[in-house]
Amino acid sequence: MTRMREAIDEAAATLAAAGIGSPRVDAVDLAAEAAATDRGRVALIDTVTDDVLERYRELIAARSRRIPVQHLVGTAAFGPVQVRVGPGVFIPRPETESLLEWALAQPLGEHPLIVDLCTGSGALALALARIRPDARVVAVDDSEAALEYAAQNLAGTAVELAHADVTVPGLLPDLSGRVDLIVANPPYIPDGAVLEPEVADHDPAHALFGGPDGMAVIRPIIDLAARLLRPGGRCGIEHDDTTSAQTVAAFTDHGGFTDAMARRDLAGRPRFVTATRRPTT
Repeated sequence: MTRMREAIDEAAATLAAAGIGSPRVDAVDLAAEAAATDRGRVALIDTVTDDVLERYRELIAARSRRIPVQHLVGTAAFGPVQVRVGPGVFIPRPETESLLEWALAQPLGEHPLIVDLCTGSGALALALARIRPDARVVAVDDSEAALEYAAQNLAGTAVELAHADVTVPGLLPDLSGRVDLIVANPPYIPDGAVLEPEVADHDPAHALFGGPDGMAVIRPIIDLAARLLRPGGRCGIEHDDTTSAQTVAAFTDHGGFTDAMARRDLAGRPRFVTATRRPTT
């Protein structure tokens, strides 16, 4: 029998040598997976069986090859929810929780209509629906693979899934002028950016790259938001670290919005831009 603490120490050292940025955290997460327990209970385990140890070492070897932890455990945490993820769908990031917090702080009134564009796994839509059960939430994506995960994650909820390309004019015509809130985490990384192997090799490129300047999907979303939002409705769009100013300018130059504002995540990095739909004239 091997002590769990010793196995984790060995695993963390292996991951550190492989260049993993959070070796100890990942070692504990994968120990929980191998032992089929919760992360918080790993510290209560004294010794592990040979079967668990073998499984743990397989997981550590896979993580050393830069396979994301979320793919190895099959889930990702996002705010108050946990979603299924795997090859073919973007793994939701903790940084996007800042957009969620902003969205939940908006004075939407009762029974708001919320649209989540580029929903991916459905994490943002699921979290919004969980916290605002009175809301009608519509989630949109054009990736069949992503929508398969979203359908699983949103099963049993009232969230409506739409298979559509957010850059195509005329999307969701029945919602024109009725939406209270739009959130979007679109592909926004400028083409050619160098990414960590976990991202470059395992997140779908379609969910990552937003054209030469990273704005190829953001600009059409702003056009779409101008049509869908009611006067006074609000929009928040996540963007690349380098394109905060361009995103603010895109809202401002459109003419249909006011109060365009750059927002930062908890790490202080430019993360998303919000704006309010002007009253129609």
